[in-house]
Amino acid sequence: MNIYEELKERGLIAQITDEALVADLINNGKAVFYIGFDPTADSLHVGHFMALCLMKRLQMAGNKPIALIGGGTAMIGDPSGKTDMRKMMTTETIDHNVECFKKQMSKFIDFSDGKALVVNNADWLRNLNYIELLREVGPHFSVNRMLTAECYKQRMERGLSFLEFNYMIMQAFDFYRLFQEYGCNLQFGGDDQWSNMLAGTELIRRKLGKDASAMTITLLLNSEGKKMGKTEKGAVWLDPEKTSPFEFYQYWRNVADSDVIKCIKLLTFLPMEEIREMESWEGAELNKAKEILAYELTKLVHSEADAEKAQADARALFGAGSADSAPEFALSDSDFADGPLDILAVLVKAGMAPTRSEARRNVEQGGVSVNDVKITDIKTSYSASDFADGLLFKKGKKMFKKIVVK
Repeated sequence: MNIYEELKERGLIAQITDEALVADLINNGKAVFYIGFDPTADSLHVGHFMALCLMKRLQMAGNKPIALIGGGTAMIGDPSGKTDMRKMMTTETIDHNVECFKKQMSKFIDFSDGKALVVNNADWLRNLNYIELLREVGPHFSVNRMLTAECYKQRMERGLSFLEFNYMIMQAFDFYRLFQEYGCNLQFGGDDQWSNMLAGTELIRRKLGKDASAMTITLLLNSEGKKMGKTEKGAVWLDPEKTSPFEFYQYWRNVADSDVIKCIKLLTFLPMEEIREMESWEGAELNKAKEILAYELTKLVHSEADAEKAQADARALFGAGSADSAPEFALSDSDFADGPLDILAVLVKAGMAPTRSEARRNVEQGGVSVNDVKITDIKTSYSASDFADGLLFKKGKKMFKKIVVK
């Protein structure tokens, strides 16, 4: 099976402008392709995971990835899939996030010897002359046509700022610059980016002629990939300081039965022959599939040693309920400066509940236990000495933490 057919079987491809041409490029290792990442945080998260895996797959097939980090576009904000305008960030914050992204991407993509590039669109967007942009790009965009794009239609009722209205032009200009400077002939993105990507393809063809070799392919990054990694605590991060290897493993171990095979196809590098056999699995076999998924992704994002330990700890914890296998959270003596902490405060401080009201609901509904004893009284309190040997807090069936004082 060639790489293009494999991408299709894995469910990655949603829309494409010229299938035969794109298939020829990537099957023969002739694609120089880019995927964009706006640095809105100091860590990549699971929502970026599918794009990173795709870049790795295509690089393994001999193609050249360009990771375009949006140090410039992040100053505007993409309206696609958003109900409100993105919070504005300082250039210092954006630049810090860019450096964090570069470091994390190196775990997935080989940047040595020019095999891949990291490019920051701040290099051309931040110093762009507005009049120059209007004259060079403006004549090639129809406002009427732009307003028919789904990313804008969804925002028209709530209000679309002129700032965000420019995002499509900025993204199109990115592809134009990458095409000219790096020979980029292919762009990938989520299905919410389709209009923006088509604008880039059209800009190249209008400015450089109909024969300009620039294609667009879009993936199920929004409907499938971008919804991944959202929990009641927020995003599942790729940074182990934000989401530990154990928590990362547990996230994937607890995916829905209906999603596990789909996730294995989209995100792991297991051979399709092996995955096809799993498609007939049912019942308890799906739990085995979930362990395979969690192990493979933890190994990919963190390390094989982290994956082995997370799997062993999870089996020990769920099999025997041992506090020794649970991820640890440390309170400090300063947390007890005003006296004992009630159970709601402990749950919030340990990140097991986002708010006291949510923690209260969990306790009152019988979803919280400490050392395997169910706690239903929200006034239950703990002093620092109670944590001398560590206490195993459990919330529901999926969240466990050994809480200590250090």
